[in-house]
Amino acid sequence: MSDATWHARIECGNEVGAGFLVSARRVLTCAHVVRCSDAAEVTVSFPGRRELGGVRASVAVHGGWRGGAADPGDLAVLELERDVPLAPAAFAPPGAEHGGELVAYGFPKGYDEGMLAAYRALPGPLISGEWVQLEALTAHGQPLAAGFSGAAVTRPDGSVVGMVSAVAGSREVRVGRMLPTEVMARYWSGLGELVPTAGHAADARRRLYTLVRRAQEEARAGLDPDRLYVDAVGPFGPPLPPGGFPSLERAAGYVQWEVPEAEAVTRFADRLEELLHGDETPARPEAAWSPIVVEIEHSGAGADQVTVEVSAYRDGHRRPVGARRLPRSGVRAYVQERIDEAFTQLSPDAEELLTFVLPREWLNEPVSRWECSPDDPTPLGCAYPLVVADRSRHRSGRLRHQLAKKWQKLDAGTTSLHRVECGTRERPLSLRKRLREHDAGLTAYGAPPTAVREHFEVAVNVPVPVLLWPRTGCPGAAHTGPCPGGTFLDELAESVTGVPPADLPRLVLTLRETAEAADEPERHWAHGLQLLWDDPRCFPEPTACLHSPVA
Repeated sequence: MSDATWHARIECGNEVGAGFLVSARRVLTCAHVVRCSDAAEVTVSFPGRRELGGVRASVAVHGGWRGGAADPGDLAVLELERDVPLAPAAFAPPGAEHGGELVAYGFPKGYDEGMLAAYRALPGPLISGEWVQLEALTAHGQPLAAGFSGAAVTRPDGSVVGMVSAVAGSREVRVGRMLPTEVMARYWSGLGELVPTAGHAADARRRLYTLVRRAQEEARAGLDPDRLYVDAVGPFGPPLPPGGFPSLERAAGYVQWEVPEAEAVTRFADRLEELLHGDETPARPEAAWSPIVVEIEHSGAGADQVTVEVSAYRDGHRRPVGARRLPRSGVRAYVQERIDEAFTQLSPDAEELLTFVLPREWLNEPVSRWECSPDDPTPLGCAYPLVVADRSRHRSGRLRHQLAKKWQKLDAGTTSLHRVECGTRERPLSLRKRLREHDAGLTAYGAPPTAVREHFEVAVNVPVPVLLWPRTGCPGAAHTGPCPGGTFLDELAESVTGVPPADLPRLVLTLRETAEAADEPERHWAHGLQLLWDDPRCFPEPTACLHSPVA
Protein backbone atom coordinates (compact mmCIF):
# COMPACT_ATOMS: atom_id res chain seq x y z
CA MET A 1 0.00 0.00 0.00
CA SER A 2 2.98 2.35 0.48
CA ASP A 3 3.15 3.32 -3.19
CA ALA A 4 -0.62 3.61 -3.71
CA THR A 5 -0.62 7.40 -3.99
CA TRP A 6 -3.87 7.24 -5.96
CA HIS A 7 -5.93 7.07 -2.73
CA ALA A 8 -7.84 10.35 -2.42
CA ARG A 9 -9.49 12.38 0.31
CA ILE A 10 -12.70 14.17 -0.73
CA GLU A 11 -14.08 17.28 0.94
CA CYS A 12 -17.48 18.72 0.03
CA GLY A 13 -18.73 21.29 2.52
CA ASN A 14 -18.72 19.52 5.88
CA GLU A 15 -18.69 16.10 4.25
CA VAL A 16 -15.43 14.12 4.20
CA GLY A 17 -15.03 10.90 2.30
CA ALA A 18 -12.60 8.89 0.26
CA GLY A 19 -12.02 8.24 -3.42
CA PHE A 20 -9.45 6.88 -5.82
CA LEU A 21 -7.79 8.09 -8.98
CA VAL A 22 -8.63 6.14 -12.14
CA SER A 23 -7.04 8.44 -14.74
CA ALA A 24 -4.95 11.60 -14.74
CA ARG A 25 -8.06 13.66 -14.21
CA ARG A 26 -10.81 11.42 -12.88
CA VAL A 27 -11.58 10.19 -9.37
CA LEU A 28 -14.25 7.73 -8.27
CA THR A 29 -16.21 8.20 -5.06
CA CYS A 30 -19.73 7.75 -3.68
CA ALA A 31 -22.48 10.05 -4.84
CA HIS A 32 -23.49 10.68 -1.23
CA VAL A 33 -20.00 12.01 -0.44
CA VAL A 34 -20.52 14.88 -2.92
CA ARG A 35 -24.25 15.38 -2.46
CA CYS A 36 -23.63 18.99 -1.44
CA SER A 37 -21.60 19.73 -4.58
CA ASP A 38 -24.22 22.13 -5.97
CA ALA A 39 -23.76 24.42 -2.98
CA ALA A 40 -20.14 23.76 -2.04
CA GLU A 41 -16.81 23.33 -3.72
CA VAL A 42 -15.45 19.80 -4.03
CA THR A 43 -11.76 19.45 -3.14
CA VAL A 44 -9.65 16.37 -3.76
CA SER A 45 -6.28 15.77 -2.10
CA PHE A 46 -3.85 12.86 -2.13
CA PRO A 47 -2.34 12.02 1.29
CA GLY A 48 0.52 10.14 -0.33
CA ARG A 49 1.52 13.29 -2.23
CA ARG A 50 0.73 16.21 0.04
CA GLU A 51 2.78 18.60 -2.06
CA LEU A 52 0.07 18.45 -4.74
CA GLY A 53 -2.29 20.27 -2.39
CA GLY A 54 -6.04 20.36 -2.83
CA VAL A 55 -7.41 20.11 -6.37
CA ARG A 56 -10.84 21.44 -7.18
CA ALA A 57 -13.22 19.04 -8.87
CA SER A 58 -16.71 18.82 -10.29
CA VAL A 59 -19.15 15.93 -10.67
CA ALA A 60 -18.84 14.64 -14.23
CA VAL A 61 -20.97 11.49 -13.88
CA HIS A 62 -23.67 10.69 -11.34
CA GLY A 63 -24.89 7.13 -10.86
CA GLY A 64 -28.50 8.13 -10.19
CA TRP A 65 -28.48 7.74 -6.39
CA ARG A 66 -31.59 9.48 -5.00
CA GLY A 67 -30.60 10.00 -1.38
CA GLY A 68 -31.86 6.91 0.43
CA ALA A 69 -29.59 4.47 2.25
CA ALA A 70 -30.88 1.59 0.12
CA ASP A 71 -31.05 3.50 -3.17
CA PRO A 72 -28.88 2.12 -5.99
CA GLY A 73 -26.38 4.07 -8.06
CA ASP A 74 -24.34 5.55 -5.21
CA LEU A 75 -21.41 6.41 -7.47
CA ALA A 76 -19.92 9.65 -8.76
CA VAL A 77 -17.07 10.38 -11.14
CA LEU A 78 -15.20 13.59 -10.31
CA GLU A 79 -13.42 15.62 -12.97
CA LEU A 80 -10.32 17.35 -11.57
CA GLU A 81 -9.54 20.88 -12.72
CA ARG A 82 -6.07 19.71 -13.78
CA ASP A 83 -4.16 16.52 -14.40
CA VAL A 84 -2.26 15.05 -11.47
CA PRO A 85 1.11 13.28 -12.00
CA LEU A 86 0.11 10.03 -10.30
CA ALA A 87 -0.26 6.48 -11.51
CA PRO A 88 -3.98 5.56 -11.30
CA ALA A 89 -5.43 2.57 -9.49
CA ALA A 90 -5.30 -0.86 -11.12
CA PHE A 91 -8.31 -3.16 -11.04
CA ALA A 92 -8.66 -6.86 -10.32
CA PRO A 93 -11.03 -9.03 -12.37
CA PRO A 94 -14.66 -9.23 -11.20
CA GLY A 95 -15.17 -11.70 -8.37
CA ALA A 96 -11.59 -11.37 -7.07
CA GLU A 97 -12.85 -9.97 -3.75
CA HIS A 98 -13.58 -13.41 -2.33
CA GLY A 99 -11.19 -15.62 -0.40
CA GLY A 100 -8.76 -13.25 1.26
CA GLU A 101 -8.05 -10.07 3.18
CA LEU A 102 -9.34 -6.78 1.80
CA VAL A 103 -8.15 -3.34 2.82
CA ALA A 104 -9.86 0.06 2.63
CA TYR A 105 -8.11 3.43 3.06
CA GLY A 106 -10.49 5.98 4.59
CA PHE A 107 -10.53 9.19 6.58
CA PRO A 108 -12.44 8.83 9.85
CA LYS A 109 -12.78 11.87 12.10
CA GLY A 110 -9.44 12.93 13.58
CA TYR A 111 -7.35 11.13 10.93
CA ASP A 112 -6.91 13.52 8.02
CA GLU A 113 -3.91 11.47 6.86
CA GLY A 114 -6.10 8.38 6.66
CA MET A 115 -6.54 4.97 8.31
CA LEU A 116 -6.62 1.41 7.07
CA ALA A 117 -9.42 -1.05 7.78
CA ALA A 118 -9.09 -4.80 7.14
CA TYR A 119 -12.21 -6.68 6.06
CA ARG A 120 -13.32 -9.69 4.08
CA ALA A 121 -16.14 -10.15 1.58
CA LEU A 122 -18.87 -12.53 2.65
CA PRO A 123 -19.71 -15.18 0.06
CA GLY A 124 -23.20 -15.33 -1.35
CA PRO A 125 -25.40 -13.31 -3.66
CA LEU A 126 -25.25 -9.55 -4.02
CA ILE A 127 -27.56 -7.77 -1.58
CA SER A 128 -30.47 -6.47 -3.68
CA GLY A 129 -28.32 -7.18 -6.72
CA GLU A 130 -26.13 -4.20 -5.77
CA TRP A 131 -23.80 -4.72 -2.80
CA VAL A 132 -21.24 -7.13 -1.39
CA GLN A 133 -21.33 -7.36 2.41
CA LEU A 134 -18.05 -6.73 4.21
CA GLU A 135 -17.18 -8.11 7.64
CA ALA A 136 -14.25 -7.08 9.87
CA LEU A 137 -11.41 -9.58 10.16
CA THR A 138 -10.93 -8.80 13.86
CA ALA A 139 -12.89 -7.14 16.63
CA HIS A 140 -10.05 -4.76 17.53
CA GLY A 141 -9.03 -3.00 14.31
CA GLN A 142 -10.32 0.13 12.67
CA PRO A 143 -14.02 -0.24 11.79
CA LEU A 144 -15.55 1.13 8.64
CA ALA A 145 -16.89 4.47 9.79
CA ALA A 146 -17.82 7.86 8.39
CA GLY A 147 -14.96 8.97 6.17
CA PHE A 148 -14.54 5.57 4.49
CA SER A 149 -17.37 6.08 1.99
CA GLY A 150 -15.90 6.06 -1.52
CA ALA A 151 -12.71 4.27 -0.46
CA ALA A 152 -11.24 1.72 -2.82
CA VAL A 153 -11.41 -1.84 -1.48
CA THR A 154 -8.17 -3.58 -2.45
CA ARG A 155 -6.57 -7.00 -2.37
CA PRO A 156 -3.12 -7.45 -0.76
CA ASP A 157 -1.49 -6.71 -4.14
CA GLY A 158 -3.20 -3.32 -4.22
CA SER A 159 -5.64 -4.10 -7.04
CA VAL A 160 -9.13 -2.66 -6.63
CA VAL A 161 -12.16 -4.95 -6.30
CA GLY A 162 -14.80 -2.41 -5.31
CA MET A 163 -15.69 0.73 -3.41
CA VAL A 164 -17.01 1.20 0.15
CA SER A 165 -20.55 2.56 -0.12
CA ALA A 166 -22.01 2.02 3.37
CA VAL A 167 -20.57 1.72 6.86
CA ALA A 168 -21.91 0.30 10.12
CA GLY A 169 -24.15 2.45 12.23
CA SER A 170 -22.07 1.93 15.37
CA ARG A 171 -18.60 0.78 16.41
CA GLU A 172 -20.06 -2.42 17.84
CA VAL A 173 -21.28 -3.56 14.40
CA ARG A 174 -18.23 -4.19 12.25
CA VAL A 175 -19.82 -4.66 8.87
CA GLY A 176 -20.18 -2.57 5.78
CA ARG A 177 -21.07 -2.75 2.11
CA MET A 178 -19.15 -2.22 -1.08
CA LEU A 179 -20.08 -1.79 -4.70
CA PRO A 180 -18.10 -4.42 -6.65
CA THR A 181 -16.55 -3.26 -9.91
CA GLU A 182 -19.10 -5.01 -12.13
CA VAL A 183 -21.90 -3.09 -10.39
CA MET A 184 -19.98 0.18 -10.54
CA ALA A 185 -19.69 -0.34 -14.30
CA ARG A 186 -23.50 -0.19 -14.59
CA TYR A 187 -23.37 3.43 -13.57
CA TRP A 188 -20.18 4.46 -15.35
CA SER A 189 -19.33 2.58 -18.51
CA GLY A 190 -15.81 4.05 -18.47
CA LEU A 191 -14.87 1.27 -16.07
CA GLY A 192 -15.32 -1.25 -18.85
CA GLU A 193 -12.04 -0.20 -20.40
CA LEU A 194 -10.19 -0.32 -17.08
CA VAL A 195 -11.36 -3.56 -15.48
CA PRO A 196 -10.03 -6.87 -16.84
CA THR A 197 -12.83 -9.27 -17.67
CA ALA A 198 -12.61 -12.95 -18.47
CA GLY A 199 -12.00 -13.71 -22.13
CA HIS A 200 -11.57 -10.08 -23.18
CA ALA A 201 -8.03 -8.99 -24.00
CA ALA A 202 -7.02 -5.47 -23.00
CA ASP A 203 -6.58 -4.38 -26.62
CA ALA A 204 -10.08 -5.63 -27.49
CA ARG A 205 -11.57 -3.61 -24.63
CA ARG A 206 -9.62 -0.51 -25.60
CA ARG A 207 -10.71 -0.83 -29.23
CA LEU A 208 -14.37 -1.22 -28.22
CA TYR A 209 -14.47 1.88 -26.04
CA THR A 210 -12.34 3.92 -28.44
CA LEU A 211 -14.98 3.29 -31.11
CA VAL A 212 -17.79 4.13 -28.68
CA ARG A 213 -16.12 7.45 -27.81
CA ARG A 214 -15.60 8.21 -31.47
CA ALA A 215 -19.29 7.63 -32.18
CA GLN A 216 -20.20 9.96 -29.32
CA GLU A 217 -17.75 12.67 -30.38
CA GLU A 218 -18.99 12.58 -33.97
CA ALA A 219 -22.63 12.45 -32.80
CA ARG A 220 -23.39 9.87 -35.44
CA ALA A 221 -27.07 9.33 -36.20
CA GLY A 222 -28.53 5.93 -37.03
CA LEU A 223 -26.37 3.95 -34.61
CA ASP A 224 -28.93 1.84 -32.80
CA PRO A 225 -27.42 0.31 -29.61
CA ASP A 226 -30.17 -2.31 -29.44
CA ARG A 227 -29.49 -3.45 -33.01
CA LEU A 228 -25.73 -3.53 -32.40
CA TYR A 229 -26.30 -5.67 -29.31
CA VAL A 230 -28.52 -8.15 -31.14
CA ASP A 231 -25.97 -8.40 -33.97
CA ALA A 232 -23.18 -9.00 -31.45
CA VAL A 233 -24.81 -11.75 -29.38
CA GLY A 234 -26.51 -13.55 -32.25
CA PRO A 235 -29.83 -15.40 -32.20
CA PHE A 236 -28.87 -17.69 -29.31
CA GLY A 237 -27.30 -15.07 -27.05
CA PRO A 238 -28.90 -13.36 -24.04
CA PRO A 239 -32.07 -11.48 -25.01
CA LEU A 240 -32.20 -7.73 -25.15
CA PRO A 241 -32.78 -6.40 -21.60
CA PRO A 242 -36.23 -4.92 -20.94
CA GLY A 243 -36.31 -1.38 -22.27
CA GLY A 244 -33.19 -1.82 -24.37
CA PHE A 245 -30.15 0.42 -24.02
CA PRO A 246 -30.19 4.20 -23.66
CA SER A 247 -26.73 4.60 -25.17
CA LEU A 248 -23.92 2.86 -27.04
CA GLU A 249 -21.87 2.93 -23.83
CA ARG A 250 -24.49 0.95 -21.93
CA ALA A 251 -24.82 -1.59 -24.73
CA ALA A 252 -21.03 -2.05 -24.99
CA GLY A 253 -20.73 -2.48 -21.23
CA TYR A 254 -23.53 -5.03 -21.14
CA VAL A 255 -21.84 -7.08 -23.88
CA GLN A 256 -18.56 -7.00 -21.94
CA TRP A 257 -19.95 -7.78 -18.49
CA GLU A 258 -23.07 -9.87 -19.06
CA VAL A 259 -22.52 -11.88 -22.26
CA PRO A 260 -20.50 -15.06 -21.67
CA GLU A 261 -19.23 -15.37 -25.24
CA ALA A 262 -16.01 -13.36 -25.52
CA GLU A 263 -16.35 -12.96 -29.30
CA ALA A 264 -19.45 -10.81 -28.78
CA VAL A 265 -17.22 -7.85 -27.84
CA THR A 266 -15.29 -8.23 -31.09
CA ARG A 267 -18.46 -8.51 -33.16
CA PHE A 268 -19.94 -5.42 -31.48
CA ALA A 269 -16.76 -3.45 -32.20
CA ASP A 270 -16.51 -4.75 -35.78
CA ARG A 271 -20.07 -3.74 -36.60
CA LEU A 272 -19.67 -0.33 -34.96
CA GLU A 273 -16.44 0.29 -36.87
CA GLU A 274 -18.14 -0.73 -40.10
CA LEU A 275 -20.90 1.82 -39.51
CA LEU A 276 -18.46 4.56 -38.51
CA HIS A 277 -16.48 4.04 -41.70
CA GLY A 278 -19.62 4.31 -43.79
CA ASP A 279 -21.67 7.35 -44.74
CA GLU A 280 -22.65 10.05 -42.28
CA THR A 281 -26.02 8.37 -41.84
CA PRO A 282 -25.18 4.72 -42.34
CA ALA A 283 -27.96 2.52 -43.61
CA ARG A 284 -28.17 -1.10 -42.80
CA PRO A 285 -27.95 -3.43 -45.82
CA GLU A 286 -31.25 -4.85 -47.01
CA ALA A 287 -32.27 -7.75 -44.83
CA ALA A 288 -31.98 -11.17 -46.43
CA TRP A 289 -35.23 -12.37 -44.92
CA SER A 290 -36.32 -16.00 -45.22
CA PRO A 291 -40.09 -15.73 -44.84
CA ILE A 292 -42.38 -18.33 -43.35
CA VAL A 293 -45.78 -17.42 -44.78
CA VAL A 294 -49.10 -18.30 -43.18
CA GLU A 295 -51.90 -17.46 -45.61
CA ILE A 296 -55.48 -17.56 -44.38
CA GLU A 297 -58.62 -16.98 -46.44
CA HIS A 298 -62.33 -17.71 -46.40
CA SER A 299 -62.88 -21.20 -47.71
CA GLY A 300 -66.35 -20.65 -49.16
CA ALA A 301 -67.53 -23.76 -47.33
CA GLY A 302 -69.20 -21.88 -44.47
CA ALA A 303 -68.81 -18.77 -42.34
CA ASP A 304 -66.70 -20.64 -39.81
CA GLN A 305 -64.50 -22.45 -42.33
CA VAL A 306 -61.13 -21.06 -43.48
CA THR A 307 -58.32 -22.36 -45.63
CA VAL A 308 -54.81 -22.19 -44.23
CA GLU A 309 -51.63 -22.65 -46.23
CA VAL A 310 -48.12 -22.52 -44.77
CA SER A 311 -44.99 -22.08 -46.90
CA ALA A 312 -41.31 -21.38 -46.36
CA TYR A 313 -38.92 -19.51 -48.67
CA ARG A 314 -35.39 -20.72 -49.17
CA ASP A 315 -32.91 -19.30 -51.68
CA GLY A 316 -35.74 -17.36 -53.29
CA HIS A 317 -37.94 -20.41 -53.82
CA ARG A 318 -41.25 -21.13 -52.18
CA ARG A 319 -41.58 -24.50 -50.45
CA PRO A 320 -45.13 -25.54 -49.48
CA VAL A 321 -45.34 -27.05 -46.00
CA GLY A 322 -49.03 -27.77 -45.54
CA ALA A 323 -52.55 -26.69 -46.41
CA ARG A 324 -55.89 -27.51 -44.84
CA ARG A 325 -59.50 -26.37 -44.54
CA LEU A 326 -60.35 -25.80 -40.87
CA PRO A 327 -62.87 -24.23 -38.55
CA ARG A 328 -61.46 -20.99 -37.17
CA SER A 329 -61.13 -22.59 -33.74
CA GLY A 330 -58.57 -25.05 -35.11
CA VAL A 331 -56.35 -22.60 -36.95
CA ARG A 332 -53.99 -21.76 -34.11
CA ALA A 333 -52.97 -25.34 -33.31
CA TYR A 334 -52.52 -26.16 -36.99
CA VAL A 335 -50.39 -23.06 -37.59
CA GLN A 336 -48.19 -23.91 -34.58
CA GLU A 337 -47.44 -27.35 -36.04
CA ARG A 338 -46.80 -26.16 -39.57
CA ILE A 339 -44.59 -23.23 -38.52
CA ASP A 340 -42.46 -25.66 -36.55
CA GLU A 341 -42.18 -27.83 -39.65
CA ALA A 342 -41.47 -24.81 -41.88
CA PHE A 343 -38.31 -24.06 -39.92
CA THR A 344 -36.84 -27.33 -41.19
CA GLN A 345 -37.02 -25.86 -44.71
CA LEU A 346 -34.81 -22.86 -43.89
CA SER A 347 -31.04 -22.75 -44.21
CA PRO A 348 -29.13 -22.79 -40.89
CA ASP A 349 -28.13 -19.11 -41.17
CA ALA A 350 -31.54 -17.91 -42.36
CA GLU A 351 -33.13 -14.87 -40.73
CA GLU A 352 -36.73 -15.94 -40.39
CA LEU A 353 -39.69 -13.60 -40.85
CA LEU A 354 -43.15 -14.87 -39.90
CA THR A 355 -45.68 -13.33 -42.29
CA PHE A 356 -49.42 -13.75 -41.79
CA VAL A 357 -51.27 -12.96 -45.01
CA LEU A 358 -54.83 -12.24 -43.90
CA PRO A 359 -58.13 -11.02 -45.29
CA ARG A 360 -58.42 -7.31 -44.69
CA GLU A 361 -61.07 -7.65 -42.00
CA TRP A 362 -58.71 -9.96 -40.04
CA LEU A 363 -55.62 -7.76 -40.11
CA ASN A 364 -56.20 -6.82 -36.48
CA GLU A 365 -56.12 -10.45 -35.33
CA PRO A 366 -53.64 -10.88 -32.42
CA VAL A 367 -51.49 -13.42 -34.27
CA SER A 368 -48.36 -12.04 -32.57
CA ARG A 369 -49.88 -13.22 -29.26
CA TRP A 370 -50.34 -16.82 -30.40
CA GLU A 371 -48.14 -19.21 -28.41
CA CYS A 372 -45.12 -20.79 -30.07
CA SER A 373 -46.37 -24.27 -29.18
CA PRO A 374 -48.48 -26.09 -26.57
CA ASP A 375 -45.28 -26.55 -24.55
CA ASP A 376 -43.91 -23.03 -25.08
CA PRO A 377 -46.24 -20.16 -24.11
CA THR A 378 -43.89 -17.52 -25.54
CA PRO A 379 -45.90 -15.34 -27.95
CA LEU A 380 -44.78 -15.80 -31.55
CA GLY A 381 -44.28 -12.03 -31.83
CA CYS A 382 -41.84 -12.13 -28.92
CA ALA A 383 -39.86 -15.04 -30.38
CA TYR A 384 -39.49 -13.99 -34.03
CA PRO A 385 -39.96 -10.95 -36.25
CA LEU A 386 -43.65 -11.18 -37.14
CA VAL A 387 -45.67 -9.06 -39.56
CA VAL A 388 -49.06 -9.16 -41.23
CA ALA A 389 -49.94 -8.49 -44.87
CA ASP A 390 -53.18 -7.76 -46.65
CA ARG A 391 -54.23 -10.78 -48.74
CA SER A 392 -55.78 -8.84 -51.63
CA ARG A 393 -52.75 -6.56 -51.87
CA HIS A 394 -50.41 -9.53 -51.56
CA ARG A 395 -51.98 -11.04 -54.69
CA SER A 396 -52.39 -7.89 -56.79
CA GLY A 397 -49.82 -7.62 -59.58
CA ARG A 398 -50.48 -3.87 -59.83
CA LEU A 399 -49.94 -3.18 -56.15
CA ARG A 400 -46.95 -5.51 -55.93
CA HIS A 401 -45.30 -3.55 -58.73
CA GLN A 402 -45.96 -0.22 -56.98
CA LEU A 403 -44.69 -1.58 -53.67
CA ALA A 404 -41.48 -2.84 -55.26
CA LYS A 405 -40.82 0.64 -56.69
CA LYS A 406 -41.41 2.21 -53.29
CA TRP A 407 -39.01 -0.19 -51.57
CA GLN A 408 -36.25 0.82 -53.99
CA LYS A 409 -36.60 4.36 -52.64
CA LEU A 410 -36.90 3.20 -49.03
CA ASP A 411 -33.63 1.27 -49.34
CA ALA A 412 -31.82 4.58 -49.74
CA GLY A 413 -32.41 5.38 -46.05
CA THR A 414 -35.05 6.08 -43.46
CA THR A 415 -38.50 7.57 -44.03
CA SER A 416 -40.68 9.97 -42.10
CA LEU A 417 -43.65 8.72 -40.09
CA HIS A 418 -47.06 9.87 -41.32
CA ARG A 419 -49.48 10.03 -38.41
CA VAL A 420 -53.22 9.48 -38.46
CA GLU A 421 -54.39 10.77 -35.10
CA CYS A 422 -57.08 9.29 -32.92
CA GLY A 423 -60.46 10.72 -33.96
CA THR A 424 -58.92 12.42 -37.00
CA ARG A 425 -61.22 14.78 -38.90
CA GLU A 426 -59.10 14.55 -42.03
CA ARG A 427 -61.22 13.33 -44.91
CA PRO A 428 -60.06 9.99 -46.38
CA LEU A 429 -59.53 11.58 -49.80
CA SER A 430 -57.41 14.30 -48.17
CA LEU A 431 -55.34 11.63 -46.44
CA ARG A 432 -54.92 9.80 -49.76
CA LYS A 433 -53.66 13.01 -51.38
CA ARG A 434 -51.23 13.62 -48.50
CA LEU A 435 -49.82 10.10 -48.61
CA ARG A 436 -49.44 10.13 -52.39
CA GLU A 437 -47.82 13.58 -52.51
CA HIS A 438 -45.25 12.61 -49.88
CA ASP A 439 -44.75 9.16 -51.41
CA ALA A 440 -45.37 7.83 -47.90
CA GLY A 441 -43.48 4.72 -46.89
CA LEU A 442 -44.53 4.55 -43.23
CA THR A 443 -47.92 5.39 -41.72
CA ALA A 444 -49.11 4.92 -38.15
CA TYR A 445 -52.58 5.06 -36.68
CA GLY A 446 -53.61 6.01 -33.15
CA ALA A 447 -56.57 3.64 -33.25
CA PRO A 448 -57.20 0.13 -34.60
CA PRO A 449 -58.51 -0.34 -38.17
CA THR A 450 -62.08 -0.96 -36.97
CA ALA A 451 -62.20 2.60 -35.58
CA VAL A 452 -60.75 4.32 -38.68
CA ARG A 453 -61.70 1.87 -41.41
CA GLU A 454 -61.85 4.29 -44.33
CA HIS A 455 -58.59 5.98 -43.39
CA PHE A 456 -56.94 2.60 -42.95
CA GLU A 457 -58.05 1.33 -46.35
CA VAL A 458 -56.66 4.46 -47.97
CA ALA A 459 -53.12 3.60 -46.84
CA VAL A 460 -53.52 -0.05 -47.79
CA ASN A 461 -54.58 0.89 -51.32
CA VAL A 462 -52.21 3.83 -51.99
CA PRO A 463 -50.20 1.53 -51.26
CA VAL A 464 -48.08 2.43 -48.21
CA PRO A 465 -45.47 -0.34 -47.64
CA VAL A 466 -45.48 -0.16 -43.82
CA LEU A 467 -48.43 0.44 -41.48
CA LEU A 468 -48.47 0.31 -37.68
CA TRP A 469 -51.31 0.56 -35.18
CA PRO A 470 -52.45 -0.56 -31.69
CA ARG A 471 -54.81 -3.52 -31.78
CA THR A 472 -56.78 -2.11 -28.84
CA GLY A 473 -56.96 1.14 -26.97
CA CYS A 474 -58.40 4.38 -28.25
CA PRO A 475 -61.73 3.80 -30.08
CA GLY A 476 -61.04 6.72 -32.40
CA ALA A 477 -64.07 8.73 -31.33
CA ALA A 478 -64.11 11.96 -29.35
CA HIS A 479 -63.20 11.45 -25.70
CA THR A 480 -61.92 13.32 -22.68
CA GLY A 481 -58.70 12.84 -20.74
CA PRO A 482 -55.33 11.54 -21.94
CA CYS A 483 -55.43 9.90 -25.35
CA PRO A 484 -53.81 6.44 -25.51
CA GLY A 485 -53.69 6.77 -29.27
CA GLY A 486 -51.66 9.96 -29.03
CA THR A 487 -49.31 8.33 -26.51
CA PHE A 488 -48.89 5.36 -28.84
CA LEU A 489 -48.01 7.62 -31.78
CA ASP A 490 -45.58 9.71 -29.73
CA GLU A 491 -43.74 6.67 -28.36
CA LEU A 492 -43.72 4.98 -31.74
CA ALA A 493 -42.34 8.05 -33.49
CA GLU A 494 -39.46 8.19 -31.01
CA SER A 495 -38.76 4.48 -31.44
CA VAL A 496 -38.71 4.38 -35.25
CA THR A 497 -36.70 7.56 -35.78
CA GLY A 498 -33.52 6.69 -37.67
CA VAL A 499 -34.50 3.04 -38.19
CA PRO A 500 -34.36 1.84 -41.82
CA PRO A 501 -37.76 0.46 -42.88
CA ALA A 502 -36.12 -2.89 -43.70
CA ASP A 503 -35.23 -3.22 -40.00
CA LEU A 504 -38.71 -2.51 -38.62
CA PRO A 505 -39.67 -6.19 -38.11
CA ARG A 506 -36.63 -6.53 -35.82
CA LEU A 507 -37.46 -3.32 -33.99
CA VAL A 508 -41.07 -4.38 -33.43
CA LEU A 509 -39.84 -7.72 -32.07
CA THR A 510 -37.76 -5.79 -29.54
CA LEU A 511 -40.68 -3.53 -28.62
CA ARG A 512 -42.98 -6.51 -28.12
CA GLU A 513 -40.40 -8.20 -25.90
CA THR A 514 -40.03 -5.00 -23.89
CA ALA A 515 -43.79 -4.70 -23.39
CA GLU A 516 -44.07 -8.37 -22.41
CA ALA A 517 -41.30 -7.98 -19.83
CA ALA A 518 -42.88 -4.88 -18.23
CA ASP A 519 -44.41 -5.11 -14.76
CA GLU A 520 -47.82 -4.37 -16.27
CA PRO A 521 -47.57 -5.54 -19.90
CA GLU A 522 -51.08 -4.44 -20.83
CA ARG A 523 -50.30 -0.86 -19.80
CA HIS A 524 -47.17 -0.66 -21.94
CA TRP A 525 -47.72 1.42 -25.05
CA ALA A 526 -46.30 -1.32 -27.34
CA HIS A 527 -48.62 -4.04 -26.01
CA GLY A 528 -50.80 -4.94 -28.98
CA LEU A 529 -48.53 -3.28 -31.55
CA GLN A 530 -49.43 -4.57 -35.02
CA LEU A 531 -47.11 -4.22 -38.02
CA LEU A 532 -48.19 -4.52 -41.64
CA TRP A 533 -44.88 -4.79 -43.50
CA ASP A 534 -45.03 -5.63 -47.17
CA ASP A 535 -41.94 -6.03 -49.34
CA PRO A 536 -42.78 -8.06 -52.49
CA ARG A 537 -39.09 -8.81 -53.04
CA CYS A 538 -39.25 -11.18 -50.08
CA PHE A 539 -41.64 -13.34 -52.12
CA PRO A 540 -39.96 -13.56 -55.54
CA GLU A 541 -42.31 -16.20 -56.92
CA PRO A 542 -45.96 -15.38 -57.57
CA THR A 543 -48.02 -16.70 -54.70
CA ALA A 544 -49.63 -19.95 -55.78
CA CYS A 545 -53.39 -20.08 -55.66
CA LEU A 546 -54.69 -21.82 -52.62
CA HIS A 547 -56.25 -25.11 -53.48
CA SER A 548 -59.08 -26.75 -51.62
CA PRO A 549 -57.27 -29.21 -49.38
CA VAL A 550 -59.00 -32.12 -47.80
CA ALA A 551 -58.99 -32.00 -43.99
